[in-house]
Amino acid sequence: MNTLYYGDNLDILRKKLRDETVDLCYIDPPFNSKRNYFQIYGNTEKKDHAQAQAFIDTWTWNGLAIAGFQEISTNQEGRYTRQTIELLLGLKNVLGENGLLAYLISMTQRVNEIQRVLKPTGSFYLHCDPTASHYLKLVLDTIFCPRGGDFRNEIVWCYSGGGIPKQDFPRKHDVILRYSNTKYCTYFPIYRQYSEGTLQRGRTKIKGKYFEEGLRKEGTPVNDWWADVPKITSPTDPEKLGYPTQKPEALLERIIQASSNEGDTVLDAYCGCGTTVAVSQRLKRNWIGIDITYQSIAVILKRLEDSFGAEIANSVVLNGIPRDIESARALANKKDDRVRKEFEKWAVLTYSKNRATIHEKKGADGGVDGIAYLVTGKDSRDRVIFQVKSGGAKSSDIRDLRGVIDREGAVMGIFITLEEPTKPMQKEAMSAGTYHHELLNRDYPKIQIVTIREMVEENKRADLPLGIEVLKTAQVVNVSEQLSFE
Repeated sequence: MNTLYYGDNLDILRKKLRDETVDLCYIDPPFNSKRNYFQIYGNTEKKDHAQAQAFIDTWTWNGLAIAGFQEISTNQEGRYTRQTIELLLGLKNVLGENGLLAYLISMTQRVNEIQRVLKPTGSFYLHCDPTASHYLKLVLDTIFCPRGGDFRNEIVWCYSGGGIPKQDFPRKHDVILRYSNTKYCTYFPIYRQYSEGTLQRGRTKIKGKYFEEGLRKEGTPVNDWWADVPKITSPTDPEKLGYPTQKPEALLERIIQASSNEGDTVLDAYCGCGTTVAVSQRLKRNWIGIDITYQSIAVILKRLEDSFGAEIANSVVLNGIPRDIESARALANKKDDRVRKEFEKWAVLTYSKNRATIHEKKGADGGVDGIAYLVTGKDSRDRVIFQVKSGGAKSSDIRDLRGVIDREGAVMGIFITLEEPTKPMQKEAMSAGTYHHELLNRDYPKIQIVTIREMVEENKRADLPLGIEVLKTAQVVNVSEQLSFE
């Protein structure tokens, strides 16, 4: 079954995925690439403070990093190879206790689990940038090679667009490191036809057996530098979802076609906006996606619905998403800094059926956790404010919400609460009056109070004309339109 896991991918890999069950894994982990080498080594001069801070915001030497280093260096439960342990000890001596080491520790833990879940014929692709690719290759060498795996390619994805630095050659490529779990990996060479310029897939022999029948057309093989897959840059690109690190579907299609068969299982442990998931679905692969933010889960579900229909989106197995009051309360009370706002995001996106946007400003949110839009005419919209409370809600919160509605120029407010509302809260909400929707000739309470219990036990969702697609509609695809192979 196609499955989306919501949560920390390390926990999910260890607790949910069995050994040797995945045919192909591609990951594109978050990593800030706009920094210089001297920043990595701790020389953060004033002029570079902003870039250094961006790096610190992404990966920090903290309790998680310390615990991860302790786990690796003491080889807890015998998870790591001797080479991995010695490498991390050496990197700590060279790099010191900083954000880069925290990043490498995090990647070591997760790739070590990915190697475990890959089948013997499985392949692993790690998408990164030149700033860290050399460190990551060392890490991957120590995880795969001592266990019979092999480094296969350093793929350079070349692209254009963006700014041009004044004192450097323009940085216009990413690095994709490809490893196999054993010497005998599933692999189909990709060919570019001379005549039509389209791609064809050949066939390969694994342990004496052909895994894909068909004759190779005349053409030239795609090399390990890819300059024919453009980056998504234009705001009018039909694939663009507004996700900052979104990769083009053509890139994932090439990887999936080269290293898997129809019916194989593809894993993306940092699935983001779901490009791997969407392409796997289109190419008739089974897939597993993992992400730590509910916003990503919401984007993927919306993308699947837009591209393949509600039936496909509804068939996805969702794991880790609150299903009852206890799990919702556990999400609200998580102490992990990485998921401080996840309860609010989950509540807003779930109740709005993934039609709202999340308030992303750091610090005080001004009483706005999310915003959605009512369709009131062909070219007109009215704003709806979402506010979420995980505890201690009282009537003064409803009065405050009325003030936020007026300040933001909104027409309605949705107050989502983990605790049951008090009678004074309900009275305050009723006193706000109603909003009349001219297009539907229908009245709505200006302030609506919704409980988490209603959402998880009664499946209550917004009964509002939220017709505008806040998450940009993914390009509708025809699953029958695929590359033809002969």
